[in-house]
Amino acid sequence: MPGAAVALDFRFETPGADKALADVLRGASVVNATRQTTAPDAQDLFAAARADYGRLLGALYAQGYYSGVIHILIDGREAAGIAPLDAPDQIGSMIVQVTPGPRFAFSRAAIGPLAANTGLPGAFAVGQPARSGAIVDAAAAGVSGWRQVGHAKAMVAAQQITADHRAAQLSADVRLAPGPRVRFGQLQMSGYNRMNPRRLAKIAGFPNGEVFDSDALDRVYLRLNRTGIFSSVALTEAERLGPGNTLDVALSVAEAPLRRFGFGAELSSLDGLNLSGYWLHRNLLGGGERLRLDGAIEGIGGQTDEADYKLGARLDRPATLSPDTSGFVTAEIARLHQEDYTSKRASVGVGFSHWFSETLSGEIALAATTSEVEDRVGGVVTRTTRFRQISLPTALIWDSRDKPLDATQGFYIDAGATPFLGFDTTGTGAQVTADARAYWRPAAFGRVVLAGRVQIGSVLGSDLLETPREYLFYSGGGGTVRGQPYQSLGVNVLRGALSQQIGGRSFLGLSGEVRADLTDKIGAVAFYDAGHIGIDAAPGGEGEWHSGAGLGLRYDTGIGPIRLDVAAPVAGNTGEGVQVYIGIGQAF
Repeated sequence: MPGAAVALDFRFETPGADKALADVLRGASVVNATRQTTAPDAQDLFAAARADYGRLLGALYAQGYYSGVIHILIDGREAAGIAPLDAPDQIGSMIVQVTPGPRFAFSRAAIGPLAANTGLPGAFAVGQPARSGAIVDAAAAGVSGWRQVGHAKAMVAAQQITADHRAAQLSADVRLAPGPRVRFGQLQMSGYNRMNPRRLAKIAGFPNGEVFDSDALDRVYLRLNRTGIFSSVALTEAERLGPGNTLDVALSVAEAPLRRFGFGAELSSLDGLNLSGYWLHRNLLGGGERLRLDGAIEGIGGQTDEADYKLGARLDRPATLSPDTSGFVTAEIARLHQEDYTSKRASVGVGFSHWFSETLSGEIALAATTSEVEDRVGGVVTRTTRFRQISLPTALIWDSRDKPLDATQGFYIDAGATPFLGFDTTGTGAQVTADARAYWRPAAFGRVVLAGRVQIGSVLGSDLLETPREYLFYSGGGGTVRGQPYQSLGVNVLRGALSQQIGGRSFLGLSGEVRADLTDKIGAVAFYDAGHIGIDAAPGGEGEWHSGAGLGLRYDTGIGPIRLDVAAPVAGNTGEGVQVYIGIGQAF
């Protein structure tokens, strides 16, 4: 048996290569990776050396180098010349030498025929570096262009690649075969168990009889996947066309466990402990119906002497009006205890949600709400008000984030409007809100992410004291201004000779973070938050500002980061001292 042996002398040489190319070659080398393992033996290193010729050649082609020379020497002998049965028992030295030669440029970059409006990668053009990946990407774009206009069996028919080593140029000519224009045939479903097949087909929204479009097939996959009913979804096109140039598609699904539960926690040194949890049934009646129960207890051990409670239920039915339109029913009861008032609320609603695209969704509902609010000044109840209203909450969400729980690029916009009709002493008006977030990772600072957030809210039409409390705005705490106590900023109203704080008719919140990865698992954050509560409907008008700032740590769990933030007030008179926040996921 070969004895364990670490190369006594290892060199990786790339004469004529710049640092970027040298790093690519080292990263592609199997030998370089194997020698860094805990205890490589001679057999491992020999096998890695024989595999490295192809790996390194592919890496050169990918960067546009077609005249490269590769030598891998084991104790002075070329590894390719050593027969497998003569593999050395011990290795004293290894030298990997890659001479890339000149970088080739495209002298010809042709592909065709192309479907109308096909976009080719800019790297596939005369004069550009002749990377092999550019040819592959151009061929893929050409095939995709034909598939998007109905030619499901489009393929690369031929290619002619010629390298001129004297001129360091590459001629590439790729010929495509579009094939016939195809229509969708039948959807052949399998793998479902409890799911009703008629409902499965309706949710999928398979466009039977329509002209083939690869994007339409992607939409079928997304509809099924976003229901949360299935642990896996696979769509496979038939290898051969059916009668009349129709294409059948096989759908294979695996149903996820029917029930699921989860919980969350966030701890603030001043606001106390917030606990939340949910229970989910994925397929309640066999038609994809999803029942979710949510509960939360907030402010345990916080600055108020009692905690807040909330219990809600929501039943969603996918593909109610169309494959992209779901119906839902909601119900919620809640008790909110603040320093100056206590609110008990109950609401029911019915509505629809619709997916316009993969990133844009909307929702509209009709809801009825009743609440009872006890105002207190100095611990004494000064007024009890009953609010009753019918509302029409609507929302649009545009989400282009790369990772919702820990975004590094993209944006998120949640805009909503809730017109409400009040009865008795309840006013009539509308609440309008917007929450916009953006994320950017500068190329010059690959381990840094800049994150920003703007929150806007306004109550139109309804007078302050006639507006249901859930539509008014407060500032302070982990969701608005860290470093300031939870909902510590509102507006003051007179109750006889005494002043009481309630929510305002407008809100403007600004937040900025600089997030830096210290290691693969640990990150640091510096942040600044500011909030304004106004008496009138115009955000940023008459009212007061406060702000806070601090530092934080993040630990990446693979699902989402665990968050620790330490913040203190910067401006305003609503708080003092340091506050600590612990939670799961980024602050925004």
